[in-house]
Amino acid sequence: MELILKQDVENLGFKDDIVTVKNGYGRNFLIPGGHAILATTSAKKVLAETLKQRAFKEKKIIDDATEIANAIKELEIRIPAKVGSGDKLFGSVNNINVADALEKAGHSIDKKFINVQGGNVKRLGKYNAQVRLHREVSVDLPFEVIAQAK
Repeated sequence: MELILKQDVENLGFKDDIVTVKNGYGRNFLIPGGHAILATTSAKKVLAETLKQRAFKEKKIIDDATEIANAIKELEIRIPAKVGSGDKLFGSVNNINVADALEKAGHSIDKKFINVQGGNVKRLGKYNAQVRLHREVSVDLPFEVIAQAK
């Protein structure tokens, strides 16, 4: 079953993508939930026209996202955390902590667009997170987890 997504669906696609899914998933979840519509020929024509009109606006958004990505690449993020014996942390460091550190650096990015590679960080050291600023613009953000001053 071919559908046009009306909004981003995790692990499937972004808004205005044409996707092929199993009939039951489309009929029972995507269409009733307002996540997608059937990809008929007329709906595809409307989508093509909409995408053509949006292309110019999209270019400016991509340029802005690229500019933010370049600024983020130059940041050195250090996240202080409470440390137990050795280099083990009390608790963990995750995307929320990275979002807070970026907020302090002057870049407001929603935590759901930040993905810490390897999941939660439970030891001191250097790690990477991927920040998705736009469907076409994402940046790797290196950060370091350091011991909190007592």
